[in-house]
Amino acid sequence: MDDLTKEEMKAYRGTLTEPGKNSPWRDRSVEENLDLFERMKNGEFENGSKTLRAKIDMASPNINMRDPALYRIIHIPHHQTGDKWCIYPMYDFAHPIQDAIEGVTHSLCSLEYEIHRPLYNWVVEQCEFDNRPNPRQIEFARLNLTNTVMSKRKLRMLVEEGIVSGWDDPRMPTLCAMRRRGYPAEAIRDFLSRIGVAKADSVVETALLEACVRDNLNATAYRMMAVTEPVKLVVENWPEGKTEEIELENLPGNEAAGTRTVTFSKELYIERSDFDPDPPKKFFRLKPGGEVRLKGAYIILCTGYETDEEGNVTLIRCTYDPETRSGECQRKVKGTIHWLSTLDAVPAELRHYEPLLAETAADDAEAEAEAEAEGEYVGGARDRDFLKTINPDSLKVLQGFVEPAAAKAPAGTRYQFLRMGYYCADLDTSAEKPVFNRVVGLKDSFKPAK
Repeated sequence: MDDLTKEEMKAYRGTLTEPGKNSPWRDRSVEENLDLFERMKNGEFENGSKTLRAKIDMASPNINMRDPALYRIIHIPHHQTGDKWCIYPMYDFAHPIQDAIEGVTHSLCSLEYEIHRPLYNWVVEQCEFDNRPNPRQIEFARLNLTNTVMSKRKLRMLVEEGIVSGWDDPRMPTLCAMRRRGYPAEAIRDFLSRIGVAKADSVVETALLEACVRDNLNATAYRMMAVTEPVKLVVENWPEGKTEEIELENLPGNEAAGTRTVTFSKELYIERSDFDPDPPKKFFRLKPGGEVRLKGAYIILCTGYETDEEGNVTLIRCTYDPETRSGECQRKVKGTIHWLSTLDAVPAELRHYEPLLAETAADDAEAEAEAEAEGEYVGGARDRDFLKTINPDSLKVLQGFVEPAAAKAPAGTRYQFLRMGYYCADLDTSAEKPVFNRVVGLKDSFKPAK
């Protein structure tokens, strides 16, 4: 039982080139140590006034073996046990014991724990567990993704400070967040098999993970239409009150997936970005005097548009050619856009995500391991630098419309909204309208800051 403060303990520990020196209390008797530890457990001492340490070797070339701390005092309520305990084991002490008790044969850790392996082995050997062979710690390179924070300490900070909505916020790199966002398990396994296991630290492009998700969803996600930023389009020569059922395939190339029908009417919604009153060259979507095909329906010709006082387009006028029904007409136009009828389009919230970090912040893995081993407070000064790289545009919420069939989908259902990307029905039941998380775009769109 040691009375050195945390600062004194570090000073006594020595450096990489100089050995440490023994604590003045290193030679206390077994009886005194047991008595002090019992009183420490009973809460008689203040935080930091007493520490239980392993008596190993203060001259060891491995600093982690220089009488490391095993138990420390923390008078803070625990989320599971309340105020029952005021002492807690250090990670390097609890980790090997838990592995041995649970019969773990191989404990896989990231490379920064390699220097902690001698202590892991020492704890298991000193505890003399009966189940042999003892657990074995093996280190490999941690998975680092561009524009993504992977440190548990930093992820916890994002949650506790309200930067994200929780551990399952779709921007987080946690499994529950990936599930909520709509990443298929098969795509994650495909990604991991592609990158493999390495012994050298590296950073993997997030785009590779997104490509694996795209490959999976392209073959499995039903196609639907959704308008994320709507503007109204009026077909002037369409008979008032008339509707027509348009049949669309659910999954191209898969007849077993069947078809569905959508309603075509006089008033429609299209994407605001699909119309430009002053288009650049090679703009093949709708423009004044230009033609496009409405997906599965007719070719339309823009005859005019209306704007508000700020110049924003509020209404587009067009005519349709009744001889150009899709599948029955050979006439071609260069552009095809998606649409929804105002009669049955369902209001929906569409949440678009980009990486949490505007740039790839370097995680100091060794510092993380050291802080975890010493039980340092999460959110200290050295933890907070990465907050400067938070991407302010990591979440964009759009109010749009979806097909009625998509609006009824249970949480977790994935679709490709034509030309907009892959989306997943969210589990947020408190929302007043259906919510869809964009799993991934049809192609990479995020450009990190330079």
